[in-house]
Amino acid sequence: MIDLERDGDVHVLHMRAGENRFNRGFLDALFAALDEVAKSEGPAALVTTGEGKFYSNGLDLDWMSGDGAGEVNEFISDVHRMFARFLGFTLPTVAAMNGHAFAGGGMMALGHDFRVMRSDRGYFCLPEADIGMPLTPGMNALITAKLPKVTAHEAIITGRRYGAEECAAKGIVHEAVPEAEVLPRAIEIARALTGKDRGTQAALKHRLYEAELAILEG
Repeated sequence: MIDLERDGDVHVLHMRAGENRFNRGFLDALFAALDEVAKSEGPAALVTTGEGKFYSNGLDLDWMSGDGAGEVNEFISDVHRMFARFLGFTLPTVAAMNGHAFAGGGMMALGHDFRVMRSDRGYFCLPEADIGMPLTPGMNALITAKLPKVTAHEAIITGRRYGAEECAAKGIVHEAVPEAEVLPRAIEIARALTGKDRGTQAALKHRLYEAELAILEG
């Protein structure tokens, strides 16, 4: 479901659960991997990526209405905690967006320091306007912290699907590159940042996003 590998000083977290939707098993595995990376020593950075057509399609609504129905409120709190974990992570982070990043999957990508998206296929979309699911205060705080105001407004209100070139033009991602270059380019960006002091990174991010982290962690 979640695999970790090393490319020199760069930790590469591979999400291998199809659409990589968030349910209890996926989230537990993701937290365990993040804990392992955080406990590593020496220069480091983190890259996350999915497989095939999907980076992540967000919440597993089928699980939430089925086996997870009894823990929905607790689970959403843990999803917020996951977003906060990326937003304030002690290492530099890069999302290698190999495919679709919808809803919570797009929000998870936004929690990273940098985003590289596949240019030939895949969309970024916040579809809550079309599925009748208002954003939580934590989700709204994350999105509006990471996107230009006009882009956040359009993305949230319309539920529009953005291709990679549009994402780059509107400030959703930093770069759009061909499929074969997504992960290598993300690793290249991450490698250039591995020498950053972890304590300083954590302090800088928590000061940048103090209000957003307080909402997500609260």
